[in-house]
Amino acid sequence: MNICGVELTGSDAVVCLLNLDQGQFLIPECRVRKITLKKGHTRQDLQQFQFAFAKLMSDYSVDKVVIRERMHKGKFAGGAISFKLEAAIELIADVDVELLSAAQIRTVLSENPLPIPFAETGLKVFQEPAFTVAYAAHMLK
Repeated sequence: MNICGVELTGSDAVVCLLNLDQGQFLIPECRVRKITLKKGHTRQDLQQFQFAFAKLMSDYSVDKVVIRERMHKGKFAGGAISFKLEAAIELIADVDVELLSAAQIRTVLSENPLPIPFAETGLKVFQEPAFTVAYAAHMLK
């Protein structure tokens, strides 16, 4: 199963692909590390973001998209733009989207620690939350 983990920060959707095949994890090469919503945040910009994300998912045959859930209130609440991005991703036809809370991710990681240190994955540091959410989604199956 090929899962795309997503961390929404500001106007960016940071992505990480993670494939689990016969008990073996594989991190496929991906042409982008993040997809950015243009500064104008217009309807057309949002549609372009949605199209680019959908194209990426179809090009890499992603079975499921898992987004790290952001808090609605409080000190660490997500911004309005990130909720727009989440909605745009969730409304893509033919893409299975799921949200995982930070508590769910922590629980999964405590029961199933990462098999290798993140530094050895070859991913960029800013992709760690996206990688973690993809790993947690695989472990929940």
